[in-house]
Amino acid sequence: MSPMASRGSHSLLIIDDSPEVLALANDLLKQDYRLKAASSGEKGLQLARAEPGPDLILLDVLMPGVDGYEVCRQLKADARTRHIPVLFLSSLDNERDQEYGFEVGAADYICKPISGPVLHARIRNQLAVKDAHDFIQDKNQFLVNEVTKRAKEMEFIQDVTILALASLAETRDQETGNHIRRTQDYVLALAQQLQHHPHFSLLLTRTNIDLIHKSASLHDIGKVGVSDSILLKPGRLNDVEFEEMKRHAALGRQAIENAERQLGRSAPFLTFAKQIANSHHEKWDGSGYPEGLTGEAIPIPARLMAVADVYDALICRRVYKDSMSHEQAREIIIEGKGSHFDPDVVEAFVAVEPEFLGIAERFGD
Repeated sequence: MSPMASRGSHSLLIIDDSPEVLALANDLLKQDYRLKAASSGEKGLQLARAEPGPDLILLDVLMPGVDGYEVCRQLKADARTRHIPVLFLSSLDNERDQEYGFEVGAADYICKPISGPVLHARIRNQLAVKDAHDFIQDKNQFLVNEVTKRAKEMEFIQDVTILALASLAETRDQETGNHIRRTQDYVLALAQQLQHHPHFSLLLTRTNIDLIHKSASLHDIGKVGVSDSILLKPGRLNDVEFEEMKRHAALGRQAIENAERQLGRSAPFLTFAKQIANSHHEKWDGSGYPEGLTGEAIPIPARLMAVADVYDALICRRVYKDSMSHEQAREIIIEGKGSHFDPDVVEAFVAVEPEFLGIAERFGD
């Protein structure tokens, strides 16, 4: 049937096979509500699912075909209509019938013959409850949207901070070219390979992997504190110069800590950056620098970076050395298993070799 009236801010759908009941409901409600009517359960379900849906449904129980109980069950099983309150209008007035109506999802049960004042009161009550529910839902959605918006803003601030610091390091060491980009992606490949490993799964969540990937770009930020005569020397460093160069690890951590002090508080998203900058030259057997950490005392992000950094240094040409093939670099990484590198990280490297090769080719100098 077509709409019965068009008034009020709320819309009601009346489903009843009796023309007399539909006419009576129209006379009682048309001044206050926008009305639609259906003379069968099947047609009522169609109208209930159409946009815009009704705010409340008045539903007869005894109808040919799909009865009111089944209509209500289907409405409550459908995500599009389950939130719409259903008021049964029925000549079945025994307690069991009413109880069953509530069991299938009705919000209220009104026995025929219909009393106008009672009908209006019951409808007002249910619409008030629905309006309150809708208001809370709207507020909740607003809060979800605001939290999402703020989270994106925070992520943007984090990315800008990391990129700004990484760019600072890049300006001092032009020879490394795409080294930062390659090592970031090597670290990402290793982290993704290890994320379900029992020794790594607790740390390597999806969020942390993303932060480690971004933070990897800061592994050599401490080189901003190394003198040009050493950093840009066109040849191998002597022992004294190498000792000075080694300071870049601790200087990197200190640079990030200084940035945090400028912010006036510790920034949790820079935790991985500090670990990577400070410890990516530590070795599994304790022979690395700056602190001589051993085994699992070395932070996991730094263990990933150690393999990524050494691999990239081996396959790239420098003024003091020629580049190695992937196969040669692979052998050196494997030889360092358990001495230079975490054995589990080396195994992950072997598993993702094709990804390392693809990254090296894609971002070659």
